[in-house]
Amino acid sequence: MNVLMLHGINHNMFGKRDPLQYGTITLAEIDARLGELAATLGVQIESFQSNYEGAMCERIHQAFLEGTDAVLINAGAWTHYSYGIRDALAILTVPVVEIHMSNIHAREAFRHHSVFAEVVRGQISGFGVDSYLLGLRTAVTAARGEQA
Repeated sequence: MNVLMLHGINHNMFGKRDPLQYGTITLAEIDARLGELAATLGVQIESFQSNYEGAMCERIHQAFLEGTDAVLINAGAWTHYSYGIRDALAILTVPVVEIHMSNIHAREAFRHHSVFAEVVRGQISGFGVDSYLLGLRTAVTAARGEQA
């Protein structure tokens, strides 16, 4: 089973950016934790990060063409306004889990709405790096056709 982790805009700055919201964990450390869990679950995981919306859409298209089994996405601020990424995600026929390190519903009002909500399996937010780990477990369970 192949899972794709999509990291959005500004995530390359984790560890340096707003430690009160995101802690001090780096993107490389998040990916390492995901890789460890993926090995335990018996799946492969690939991570992709971009600060360019078009590149993110193209990677989603590639996932569709490759037959990726599940997708995790933390699109950052794009979550709240990128209809382009939303429409790319809607092409996928596999489980897609939206994740956020911070609780977006306890932050600024503009962060309370996800334009992805109608096309993803669900959303996990507010648990820091554990949001990613919970998301991976959920996506794998859904892709295997098991009850979550």
